[in-house]
Amino acid sequence: MESFVRKTNWKKYILKSTFLFVTACLVLLTKNLPAQSIVFDKNSIEPVHVSVSFEKLLGEDAVKVIKDPTVKDADEPTFVKIKGINFKNGNIEVKVLSRLLKDAPDFARGFIGVAFRINDSNTRFESIYLRPVNARVDDQVRRNHSTQYYSYPDYKFDRLRKESPEKYESYSDMEMNKWITIRIEVKDAQAKLFINDNKQPSLIINDLKHGADSSGAVGLWVEVGTEGWFADLKIQKE
Repeated sequence: MESFVRKTNWKKYILKSTFLFVTACLVLLTKNLPAQSIVFDKNSIEPVHVSVSFEKLLGEDAVKVIKDPTVKDADEPTFVKIKGINFKNGNIEVKVLSRLLKDAPDFARGFIGVAFRINDSNTRFESIYLRPVNARVDDQVRRNHSTQYYSYPDYKFDRLRKESPEKYESYSDMEMNKWITIRIEVKDAQAKLFINDNKQPSLIINDLKHGADSSGAVGLWVEVGTEGWFADLKIQKE
């Protein structure tokens, strides 16, 4: 009887160890899935309140995006939505370049960035964007507003700035009319923004407003006064 119990326990141990090993391997493989490079063409994108054209800029095959001027409110769903992507956790990396339009208002800052976890109706999403103009001015307060997080529809930049000053925006060096590589790492309710080759994040959000379980599409986002360019988009999902 004792021998039988020992054999049974040994089998259970082997099965448990095998299960744990396989699970660990699957987790490791999932986390190291290769990034998906997105080819910009009419079949891969859906313009949402923006105009779009495919052009080459400074050696990069890019998509040019401009906000629809009939959309007057700020921090709205004004982006190029990537088709066939359901993103929850992982990394989004893209090169962005801002130019000011000739008719840009005085408050234009070259607003450009990424929307993510966009729902099917474009009525809920998270976003992190840049204000490249602010990064090189002599006004320190404006410099501190170089990067921005907002959550649509309830938590736009003005509400977040009023209710939680300095928490959802930060300074990071960047320039207008130059390619800037941005990488957004998303894990549950946290998002980190990395600029160019910086090893440390420029902005950390620990409480994404739509929660840890939200998921959806990825979008290339612009605001008023911006001629926005995007190239070399890569999406890696966990």
